[in-house]
Amino acid sequence: MGLEIGVILPTSTPDPKQPILGDVRESARFAEEIGLDSVWSTDHLIASAPMLDSSVVLATAAAVTERITVGFNVMLLALRPVAWAAKQVNTLQLVSGNRLVLGVGTGNPAHGDIGWRAAGVEFADRGRLTDDALDKLRDLIAGKPTVLADGLEATLEPGSVVPPIVVAGNGPRAHRRAATYGDGWATIAMSPAEIRTNLARINELAAEHNRPALKATVVAPQLDGDPAEQLAAYEAAGVERLILPPAVDWRRAYENAAKLKT
Repeated sequence: MGLEIGVILPTSTPDPKQPILGDVRESARFAEEIGLDSVWSTDHLIASAPMLDSSVVLATAAAVTERITVGFNVMLLALRPVAWAAKQVNTLQLVSGNRLVLGVGTGNPAHGDIGWRAAGVEFADRGRLTDDALDKLRDLIAGKPTVLADGLEATLEPGSVVPPIVVAGNGPRAHRRAATYGDGWATIAMSPAEIRTNLARINELAAEHNRPALKATVVAPQLDGDPAEQLAAYEAAGVERLILPPAVDWRRAYENAAKLKT
């Protein structure tokens, strides 16, 4: 089976009644030892439940592993000045040995707008700011001179290899964002049939920009039947990676995720 299987590190949860705050070092090492392909950190300043800083989490995971991919699921670019976000990304690329995947999104409205207000960002502007950041991000990460929105030219040194950028979201604007800037598209809990339909639309838009077709990353996939059949259906629909959701008993959840690779 060609699908990559990843897991969320135990640093956040959607449920404030069940905080998931486990040992990042232990969980990252364990995920690598049992053969999983990737570990991921969620990202927010203030969320509906406790959540650790994503860049620190991924740097820690990278420091105690050698092979496994580390990824943002997803980085909220609009919470940060783009040059600062690019510095975080290219530093993670350098210290991890180019093992980073950069998921990008505009945030789940379920968390409310307090985190955005705390960062001095208007919640309603997050889509526009994300587009603006993506327009500059690759050159900044690579260490190329880049003209920022205020006309200032900035160069980050050292630059790094630009990681794969996976753009999340299900609406028309997110689809266009993925087609314009992404190396992949991410979504949550969609069925293979839904993936196929959405990915077809995204790739129509990508073709308009003369960009290659994208594949999908699915967080919390629907796996309630025969695993082999369901994995095959996701792969046939254009999925390259599945990320299993967080769990309080992360060790057992990781073991179950690893069984999908057998």
